[in-house]
Amino acid sequence: MREPVIDLEHLSADLRVVLDSINEGVHIVDTSGITVFYNKVAADLDNLNPVEVVGRHILSVFPSLSEDTSTLLSVLRTGRPAPVRQQTFRNFKGDTITTVNSSLPIYSGARLVGAIEISRDVTLVKALAEKVVDLQAQLLSNGDGQGEQSHLPRAGTARYTFGDVVAASQSMLHVIECAKRAAASSSSIIVAGETGTGKEVVVQSIHNSGSRANRPFIAQNCAALPDTLLEGILFGTAKGAFTGAQNRPGLFEVADHGTIFLDEVDAMPLPLQAKLLRVLQEGTLRRIGESTERHIDVRVISAISCSPSRAVERGLLRRDLFHRLGVIIIEIPPLRERREDIPALTHHFVRKYSAQFGVGVRGVSREVMDVFMEHAWPGNVRELQHAVEAAVQMSQGPLIGIEHLPPHIGYCGEQAWSHPTGPGAGGTRIEGDSGTEAGSIGLVPALQQMEENMLRFALNSCGGNVSAAARQLGIPRQTLQHKLKRHNIALSTV
Repeated sequence: MREPVIDLEHLSADLRVVLDSINEGVHIVDTSGITVFYNKVAADLDNLNPVEVVGRHILSVFPSLSEDTSTLLSVLRTGRPAPVRQQTFRNFKGDTITTVNSSLPIYSGARLVGAIEISRDVTLVKALAEKVVDLQAQLLSNGDGQGEQSHLPRAGTARYTFGDVVAASQSMLHVIECAKRAAASSSSIIVAGETGTGKEVVVQSIHNSGSRANRPFIAQNCAALPDTLLEGILFGTAKGAFTGAQNRPGLFEVADHGTIFLDEVDAMPLPLQAKLLRVLQEGTLRRIGESTERHIDVRVISAISCSPSRAVERGLLRRDLFHRLGVIIIEIPPLRERREDIPALTHHFVRKYSAQFGVGVRGVSREVMDVFMEHAWPGNVRELQHAVEAAVQMSQGPLIGIEHLPPHIGYCGEQAWSHPTGPGAGGTRIEGDSGTEAGSIGLVPALQQMEENMLRFALNSCGGNVSAAARQLGIPRQTLQHKLKRHNIALSTV
């Protein structure tokens, strides 16, 4: 048997160690298609042993492939890299595997000496994603055939309405008003806002308030699937489009006459954005590997976690697609900019989780509300929701106290991580301005007294000018006014 053009002896020991330790499968063949290197990850992906593959022709190991469908053999034939693609195949043991492959030629100078393929296993992800699409399509079809009396769960249903949106601030009330007006139209919408601000609640409310309320609502996070899978999931596949492909509708077809919600649309790869743009412009789509145009009637609502214009500037979102998707733009402000909503949201979540867990919690203490009003809430409404959910379960009485909050929220964080608990451990000693001992008092009263002193000092040094004092303290003017009210500090007394 002739020696292969590429031989492991010519690969340094260090390189072999590296190729065997990376998280992707690596498969190297010579110009005849004989495997000369096959790392442990590739073996695990294909449910094989390296000794069963090295030294054998690729088609003898993977008999479901052919000269035309094997990406490695295609690269050897053309001498050019193969596009990143999805591939479903069977090994000689009969196992079906789906991978995303990147195949490249290997040259020694100007001479082609082999090919290398880097693979990532997406078998389970692909199977689960396709099952979700199939199940949604099946249940929607069953629902249409059985009418309103069907005992089957409704697939593709939006459960939130505008009645579920808790808001007291003028900025959020304005968002709701804009969303209600948008619901009455058929235009595409972008809902922008930081993670956790409640974008999907608004999106579902728009769907349920519009003319498509009784039609499907299909949601897909564009960052949740590999690029090669996302295209098939959105637009469908035709049998023979790639190895192992079957006739299958995509989510756009499943959502026909309804709404499709594309979350994190800026995570969609730019080539796929171009295809989405054509679908929006023409109202038609082609399944992968199919030449037939299919007409669809779908309203597209997208969500993005940053300013849409910033996403365009950073090259994450095509400008022409932005203009198509963002006919109407609704921006949800972060919770730190609408603190008037915090009490209403807190009481809403207390009622919800008190009922869910069967406990008698009725509200939060004044100290807890003070902490909530001052916390930065980087996780927005979702962070507040989870904080209340945890505190309701920790509370022993009708009110949630400081001690029941998660350790990263407000003063409780310092108390929980810096001080022991138990009898006699709940106090801290502070020093007065002169350095004399001020006595042993609780941590929260001590911090509150220090805060009041700082507020009075800032106001005095600024001649009672609230805006100047806020700048000196490094806090928003609205926050300072809230603190002055809480500490009962009148401007006339400073």
